Amino acid sequence: MTYSLAIHGGAGTILKENMTPEKEAAYHNGLARALEVGEAVLRTGGSAMDAVVAAVCALEDEPLFNAGRGAVYTSEGVQEMDAAVMDGKDRRAGSVAGVFGPKNPIKLARAVMERTEHVTLIGPNALEIARQAGLEFGDRDYFFTQSRWDALQETLAMRARGEVSDDPARRHGTVGAVARDEAGNIAAATSTGGMTAKAPGRVGDTPMIGAGTFADNETCAASGTGHGEVFIRWNAAAEIAARMRHAGEDLATAADRVVMQDLADNDGSGGMIAVDAAGNIAMPFNSQGMYRGMVCKGSGPKTSIYNTDD
Repeated sequence: MTYSLAIHGGAGTILKENMTPEKEAAYHNGLARALEVGEAVLRTGGSAMDAVVAAVCALEDEPLFNAGRGAVYTSEGVQEMDAAVMDGKDRRAGSVAGVFGPKNPIKLARAVMERTEHVTLIGPNALEIARQAGLEFGDRDYFFTQSRWDALQETLAMRARGEVSDDPARRHGTVGAVARDEAGNIAAATSTGGMTAKAPGRVGDTPMIGAGTFADNETCAASGTGHGEVFIRWNAAAEIAARMRHAGEDLATAADRVVMQDLADNDGSGGMIAVDAAGNIAMPFNSQGMYRGMVCKGSGPKTSIYNTDD
């Protein structure tokens, strides 16, 4: 009878020398709040699915992270958000892509799973499901953050000069959570605004089950943050589970192999968080930092940012 929860808030070139104490504290506080609400669900016997959705909602509400309120902009200056959930108990899943309006896209992904016979919805029909579910909507002012708008202008200006940023964080930024509840079930949830200055209509790995989000009680639940196109091509989240199932690897070995070799060797910068049926947690990343946190029954929460924190 144990529970575990892990979260991430994106990865990239995150260096301590480039971070002010105030901003560093804000990131830690944002991660801590997400752990707190997620653990509150697990501590009272709630389900892994409820816990990961609660934790991701907290991250979507925090403009520091690229999801929900803090989503980045496409090249045309609009926000298109992706999200997914998967339940390891029965492999039910729900996801949405390219949506704008619901304050918490992760809730819409869950509504797709619970209210329809489908896995993935896009466009007006996805938004209609949100309305039927009574989800809260926000307008452009609610979702506007100056830093995201400035990042778009900087990226567009670099493109106009024929330059390419060497910071992989411009290519990705995602939030996610994985959990194991006291009943032994596991679940994963992932939400993102995508890539800064992405082409309108671009869909990354987050809502593609098996790429950025996966859960199966027999192996693990995993949520990724990284260069989405590579995570899709290497089927990253499901590959961790496959290595556990078919090669007999433990969670840490399988997750490290996927992130540090399969992805890293193919321009797949980023990281994954994963939890197995026993409640073990793995959080490998091949970038210079990843916003992350974890908590287990009987131990206090821990949040980390840099690759030197652990």
